[in-house]
This record gives sequence, C-alpha cells and structure tokens, in this order.
Amino acid sequence: MAGSRLPRQLFLQGMAAVFMFAFASLYTQIPALTYHYETQCLPTPASWFAHHLPIWLHKLCVVATFLIEIAVPPLFFAPVRRLRLAAFYSQVLLQVLIIITGNYNFFNLLTLVLTTALLDDAHLPAKLGNSRRSRTPTSWPKALLAMLSLLLELAVYGLLAYGMVHYFGLEVDWEQHTVHSKTTFTFHQFSQWLKTVTLPTMWLGAASLAWELLTALWRWTQVQGWLQKFCAAVQLSIFGTATVALFMISLVPYSYMEPSTHGSLWTGAHRLFGAVEHLQLANSYGLFRRMTGLGGRPEVVLEGSYDGHHWTEIEFMYKPGNVSRPPPIVTPHQPRLDWQMWFAALGPHTHSPWFTSLVLRLLQGKEPVIRLIQNHASGYPFHKQPPTYVRAQRYKYWFSQPGEQGQWWRRQWVEEFFPPVSLGDPTLDMLLRQFGLQDKSPPRARSSSNTLTQALHWVRKQLSPLEAPTILWGLLLTVAGIRVMQALLGPWSPPLAREEKHRPAPREDTASKQAASAPNDSSGSQTPRRKK
Repeated sequence: MAGSRLPRQLFLQGMAAVFMFAFASLYTQIPALTYHYETQCLPTPASWFAHHLPIWLHKLCVVATFLIEIAVPPLFFAPVRRLRLAAFYSQVLLQVLIIITGNYNFFNLLTLVLTTALLDDAHLPAKLGNSRRSRTPTSWPKALLAMLSLLLELAVYGLLAYGMVHYFGLEVDWEQHTVHSKTTFTFHQFSQWLKTVTLPTMWLGAASLAWELLTALWRWTQVQGWLQKFCAAVQLSIFGTATVALFMISLVPYSYMEPSTHGSLWTGAHRLFGAVEHLQLANSYGLFRRMTGLGGRPEVVLEGSYDGHHWTEIEFMYKPGNVSRPPPIVTPHQPRLDWQMWFAALGPHTHSPWFTSLVLRLLQGKEPVIRLIQNHASGYPFHKQPPTYVRAQRYKYWFSQPGEQGQWWRRQWVEEFFPPVSLGDPTLDMLLRQFGLQDKSPPRARSSSNTLTQALHWVRKQLSPLEAPTILWGLLLTVAGIRVMQALLGPWSPPLAREEKHRPAPREDTASKQAASAPNDSSGSQTPRRKK
C-alpha cells in the first residue's frame, strides 16, 4: 500500500540528506597517505601493502578522496538518477577501501547503510519478474528529457574532471608511467571556498527534505479508505517530525567546520541541539583531522615483573606490539582499550588518567580487565600470579620493509612512559588520589536469582572463549546464510509459467471472433450454448 511506504521512503531520504553533512573534509597535505596506513589506530594486513605503494599513487588516492568526500556528496540531490547512482557507488568504493585498509569498527558500515537511501526499487528489484523492463515506444517529450538528462550528466562528469586537473595539477608522465599531482590552492583559499559553500549546502539539504515531505504528503492524499488514511497520517506525522528534527540537529555539528556559518545559524537549531546533545544523536564525525606519527608511530608497551629486574612484555590482542605478529582484522568490533592505548601514546600518561587505573587492576590481577588485554589466559604472561611490578615504555613503530622476512614492524625505544610501581607504592597512591581513582568501597553484590540474569551469564560464559570479531562475523554470516536459503527455497515457477503470468490478456473482441468461427460439433446440431 502507498501508506505503508511513506515512513520508509521519508526516513531514508531524510537520512540521505543528513548523510551529506557527515562528510566535512579539512585541508590536508597531499602526501598524507604515506603516513596514514602505519599511524592509524588499528591497521590491517592490507595496510602494510598499501603503505608500500608508489608515492605518486598515494597522492592520486588523496585527490580521489577529495573528489569523493567534497565534490560528489552534492550529487546526492541531483535530479538525474544516474548521477545519484554514481555518487552512491563512489561512496561505496571509498568506504570499502577504508574497511580493507583499516579497522574503523562499524563507522564505515553505518555510512554504507545511509548511502542505500540513494537507491530506488528499479535499481534493486524485489522480484525477479520485475527485473525485465518492457520496451515501449517513447514519446518525443520523454526522449527530449532523456537527452537533456544525458547532457547534464556528461557536463557534471566533465566539470569534475576539469576541477581535479585544475585544482590538483594532474599531469601524466608517459615516460615514467606516473601521474604527478599537487595542490594549486592555499589554505586561505580553501577556507574562503568553505565559507562560500557551507550555507548553500544547508539550503540544498533543506530543499531536498521539503520536496520529500511534499511528495509524501501527495501520496497520503491518494490513500483510499478512512482507516488506511488515518494510519498513514499518523506515520507521516511521526516520521516527518523526527526527520525534520534530526535534520535541524545535524546542522549544528555540520557548521563546526566553518565558524562564521556556525555563529549565524538559527538559534532554534542551537537550542534543539543543546537539549539533546547528551544523547549524541548527531555529531561532526571529525575523525583524526590532524596527521599524527610523522616521525614514527608512538606505541605504549606494558611490562610486568616479579623481581623488578626481569621484565616481560604484556601483549595486547589487537594493537601493535610484537613486531613479528601481523596486524589483525577486527571490523566491525571496536576494542576500546586498544583504541585508548593509541590515544594515550600521543601524550604523557597524565593526559590519560584511566591508564593509572589500568596499571592498578593489572597489579591486582582483576580478570575482567585482563580479558580486555588477552581473551585467552594462556596469552597473558601473568595468568597464574599477578605481577609484582608494572611499568610502561614508549616506542616508535614503523612498517617493515618488503625485504625483511618474518617481520611486520620495526621499532625503536623512545622513553619511559609510566614508572615502575607496585601495590602500595607512594607514586601509584599519589596518582590514584590525584585522579580520584582510589578503591573507596567494595562493589555491591548483585543478585543473580533472576532467570534472565542467569541465562545471560550462561551465554556469556559459553561465548567467552571466542573473540569478539569471531562472534560478530559469525552472526553476520548466519544472517546472510538464512537469507540465501530463503531465496533458494522460496516459491519458484517455471519460465513458461512466468511468461504466461506476465503475458497480456487477449482482447474481448478477438476472443469473441475466435468463438464465432469455431467449428460445430460432430452431431451437426445448431443448438445454441447457454450463457453462464
């Protein structure tokens, strides 16, 4: 029914408008990718190979990123369907490459889900019989409109190509088989351009959302039946209000990238965003706006000891540590402790108060904390007895060279990150008091008599030997397998039956002529047949 389609289409189109504002790229230097792959939070094995690509290809990839993240998003609102599909596939390409070369948990998957709002039913037919379109003669107005759409599409592609060549100085070196590129604009010019386009893109999103609201309202007027019309009105009101509110909220973090636009934004949007800011419904998604680790990737390595002289490194499951271990693939899981260790390495330990609490829990041998470091007890060197002393060292890590066999990383010691401490150490107690992390009282025992609580504890105990990425991928593959089985075991009809089903019914006059010209029966009687 048309009424049942209203909320889904309105919500997806609203999300497509909000999705554009999630892409806010800042000016960066062109060779950023020569540092990115080895300095990101959690690299993948593909990051090692991507890091050793030629420099000219790194530069070209940065140009492509600028194109996809800045120039392509306005095409989400293009009136030409093929332009919207091109914008969709370009975003999919970028997100898939990011997933392959970096562990960014579910961030890229959420982006891919939002981009599906750019697809329509004609592009992804729900039934096999609808995939073949019947070719019917096209009237001259439709043919003219199709020609104009093609010309607009070609003009957009040509404009994008010209912009890439002009603003990034692309030159093909046929002798060296490379492509040279460089930024031909300054940071000030980029800031002025950003100031010019930020407000118009807001109005573009508002116009697109208003069009979808009017379209949904028109579909509502076509709904038959007072009960269906009432249900469709309720759905339209709820989803329409939620979509408009979310759009208004998203304007505030979107305007963060341009201060003057942020200051001139409607005060009602600021008040609405402030009222729900604690819910984190929208944010600027400002992931790592500045390149770090230009002189090497900083890493904090924890060490434990029983005597204070012989130290053993404490290996994490996901973050770099052992130079011979390949980087893992953990998407869509997000190991929070491994991520926080990356942030802690960027400054002194006093900037990360939680690190002192981590050291305390390791000295105490707290199993829940140890399981964040190593899921299997055999992988933790102090699983039999907690260490007496714990300290931390800061290293600089680099990807190994292709000729180094059996090594993924190479590292160099930099300095002591956290001093050696033990339980009752004055330095540790002073830090705990400074950050308010002392153990004040034992945790309150929780009742486990509830059936649901016991069931959850049992499930957690059964799944505890498995790592989180294995569980998540197992669930995803199970859902995919169920969908495949449903598709294979679903109702199937022979090709002839499908052709008969979709064949148009014969006209009434033709059928009557065939009945009149039919030969008489063998008895030769002229008795007329009774009408049913």
